[in-house]
Amino acid sequence: MPDFPGGVYAITPETADTERLLGQVEAALAGGVAAVQYRDKSGDVARRHEQASKLVALCRRFGVPLIVNDDLRLADLADADGVHLGRGDGSVREARIILGPGKFIGASCYQDIELALAAQAAGADYVAFGSFFASPTKPAAPRASLDLLREAAPRIAVPLVAIGGITRANAAQLLDAGADSLAVSSGLFDAPDIRAAAHDLNQLFELESEQ
Repeated sequence: MPDFPGGVYAITPETADTERLLGQVEAALAGGVAAVQYRDKSGDVARRHEQASKLVALCRRFGVPLIVNDDLRLADLADADGVHLGRGDGSVREARIILGPGKFIGASCYQDIELALAAQAAGADYVAFGSFFASPTKPAAPRASLDLLREAAPRIAVPLVAIGGITRANAAQLLDAGADSLAVSSGLFDAPDIRAAAHDLNQLFELESEQ
């Protein structure tokens, strides 16, 4: 199984407008995002299944993995490319048993390297730290420091994902500190031109690879 791709990791906005959501994600894919996470905390089971299934098909056209946030059952039913687990969303081992060896499993590790080491030992394909900056999506989230990434990078073998209030203006320092992937929601989907915003963020990774 290939490693979880480094690059821009788009986190979808929550909306009942499925066609608008698909258009937004297609623009992000056209801008070169490396992965997409479907995040919808609503209780609308039918809507979530429809949106996840359509996003899986859309992302497959672009050869990009679609990860479902927090809902292992939905990830399995929609044949998504993986699941992202937060605190209380079930274990990495359980997800691996249900999804099998060919799917990605990510874990939110907040500000805790020990959590990340445990997730890696359990078979996670990537670990996520944050929130690094003030985020409109989770304004009350505790803040992570750049030193966390610097400490984690030599200790953790799987890709490190940084999340929380990431924009073109503040993203480079996260890559310099050791992040492999940047999870971006409002910085991408609230932009007036989503494709251009994705392209601009992608350029940071190109610059990083040239150094």
